[in-house]
Amino acid sequence: MADQIADALEHKACSTMAGPSIITSTQPRYANYPDIVKKCDIDINTTTDGVILPVCVPKRVPTLVLTNYTQSSYASYLNNSRYSGVGIGKENDWVVVVLASNTPAGTFANVAAPRLGLVARMSLSMVVLTLVWLGIW
Repeated sequence: MADQIADALEHKACSTMAGPSIITSTQPRYANYPDIVKKCDIDINTTTDGVILPVCVPKRVPTLVLTNYTQSSYASYLNNSRYSGVGIGKENDWVVVVLASNTPAGTFANVAAPRLGLVARMSLSMVVLTLVWLGIW
């Protein structure tokens, strides 16, 4: 899902998105969010507990990407033990982190799949290392 959101943001200016998108009973503010969840085969009716954290940094400078996640309001999400899974996508200047909770409504599972989710389970330190790696790659 994170890759799909990053793809959707690929040609958008950095100033077009600011702040996290909380996934609740209302849809995030991406115009094509229904298309994204459909493409990922996610049941939009039961996925209501997660957060999408997009960051745009020109040329994805690793230290600036990391700072955008660790020295901003995003840090409270990354440090919250409620979130137990993460998906990371990148495209051009954008890095997108999707956090999933360990609740049935936060697994981003599709209808056909068991409730293991489409998000890899990772620790915060692994997320930070992965973000640094994504910026360098």
